[in-house]
Amino acid sequence: MAKEGAGGGPDWNGLLKWSLAHGADGTNPPRALSEEDRKWFMEAMQANTIDVVGRMKEIAQVMKTPDDVLQSHGVTPGNIEGTFTDMLDELQEHVESIDNANDLHSIGGLDPLLGYLKNSHAGIRAKAAEVVSTVVQNNPKSQQLVMESNGLEPLLTNFRSDPSTTARTKALGAISSLIRNNQPGLAAFRLGNGHAALKDALGSDDARLQRKALHLTQYLLNNKADRSVAEEIGLPNQLIHLASSEDSGVREAALGGLLELARDKAPVALNALPDQDKLKDVLRSRIEGISTMDADDLQAAREERQLVDSLWKECYGEPSSLREKGLVVLPGEDEPQQPPPDVAGKMFEPPLRAWAAPRPSSAEDSDSASGKKDPPLLLGP
Repeated sequence: MAKEGAGGGPDWNGLLKWSLAHGADGTNPPRALSEEDRKWFMEAMQANTIDVVGRMKEIAQVMKTPDDVLQSHGVTPGNIEGTFTDMLDELQEHVESIDNANDLHSIGGLDPLLGYLKNSHAGIRAKAAEVVSTVVQNNPKSQQLVMESNGLEPLLTNFRSDPSTTARTKALGAISSLIRNNQPGLAAFRLGNGHAALKDALGSDDARLQRKALHLTQYLLNNKADRSVAEEIGLPNQLIHLASSEDSGVREAALGGLLELARDKAPVALNALPDQDKLKDVLRSRIEGISTMDADDLQAAREERQLVDSLWKECYGEPSSLREKGLVVLPGEDEPQQPPPDVAGKMFEPPLRAWAAPRPSSAEDSDSASGKKDPPLLLGP
């Protein structure tokens, strides 16, 4: 039996034959392994196993290495950007695991990663921001570690003034992931004049940057303090302007932000949409454009159709003409936010879901009233 493949790697064909011969398919009774077979099997499996934390340490060490040492190892100024973006690609794959993301700081990799946000190569700055976004996304521990390492400052700097639009966009994506559900991050974003940077990004000619900025703006409009700042710096009028964008993603995100403002009944939002005439003209224009779409375009514009109708109803107290034309919900589409009633769902609940359901109060529970107690629930194999 060959122990090694022709290319020097694990002999996977040999491993498959060995598994079948030793009853691994369940058709034959298991047989005792010889010491030689056991050793070969372990070597074959370990040859294809990566020590992820060890590899992350290696990448962290390379990120800390001075340029002159890198050049002595063959990394020239001409290929440094491609080399390091490839390395950061690999690191990003590893930190998609939340445990690995939280380990990045303990192995000394977080600070050099944040240092790459100031790299002279735009591609490296952009990729570093993308990795930071992956590290902190839905991860309170890593959000805190990045804040403690002052990681928001270089992200804001790149978002505001990086000459590369791609680097600006990636920095904004990392900021969005860093401050979501993170009050210290949100407070630092406000103190760093992040709203003004958002306004500048909304005025960009790049649709990707506009979409990112609109999604973060919509999130911020859920907070009363941020709605007030948005009104003061004129963001509502920018949203009205972007609702006429040629990019469908920009239009939908702008309409979503306007709907968030229109639904707010707090005093601060009474004048949140100051140019009502312009808004009505924009909505009429979108209704006209939607009315002339073919079937495929109507399907693609499903969210926009619903947003236009909802915004019209919220602002003017009546359904839009899209509803009269039957264009809000097309045949075969479900009515938004109106799921069918669950008639028999409780009768067929899975056991775990049924056990987790609210129990009747002691006054309503006849067993409790008679002094009986439920037996303990034991979950075993």
